[in-house]
Amino acid sequence: MDLLRILIAILLPPLGVFLQVGFAGAFWLNILLTLLGYLPGIIHAVWIIARR
Repeated sequence: MDLLRILIAILLPPLGVFLQVGFAGAFWLNILLTLLGYLPGIIHAVWIIARR
C-alpha cells in the first residue's frame, strides 16, 4: 500500500499526504510546498509516507 501512496505522491503530492495523515498539519504544509514548487511538495510527501 505504501508503494501505491508513493506513486500517488509523485503525481499529486497533497493527495498522497492526505491518504496518509488526513487533514493534519502535514497536509496543509504539503499544499503550501506544492504551490511554492512541485519538487518540494513531492519530497515532503514521500518523506511523510516513508516515515509512517
